[in-house]
Amino acid sequence: MAVTQSYSPMVLQSHSPILEMRDYRKIVAWQRAHDLTLRIYKTTQQFPGHEQFGITSQLRRAASSVPANIVEGSARDTKRDYLRFLSMARASLKEVEYFLLLAHDLGYIPTPEHEAITQEINRVFAALTGLINAVRNELTDTPQS
Repeated sequence: MAVTQSYSPMVLQSHSPILEMRDYRKIVAWQRAHDLTLRIYKTTQQFPGHEQFGITSQLRRAASSVPANIVEGSARDTKRDYLRFLSMARASLKEVEYFLLLAHDLGYIPTPEHEAITQEINRVFAALTGLINAVRNELTDTPQS
């Protein structure tokens, strides 16, 4: 016999850290970062084989770190922790920007593709910065966050 258990929503006490369930799939910054990561993976498929453990790996790792940090931060208990992971995501995005420039300068990415991906990076950066600013504002408006 299957046991069906009903769960009531968690009631937070005023002294508890903010425990919000954030659906990362609804976060625009995550959506854009995920799309960027997919594009980076497709673009790096064209890189020379001898770069598999070099710039290909570095660029993919940095790119996937952006949405991964947004996801991990969204699962944290406090807004302060969330903000810390969003800041790491933004730093990883700048790392992607550098490795993309390096790949372009090495001749692995043609200029039009480099420019298009750079514009995509700028869109992710803007969305992420907006999210960071919103969370910072919530922190200053909410005591004990």
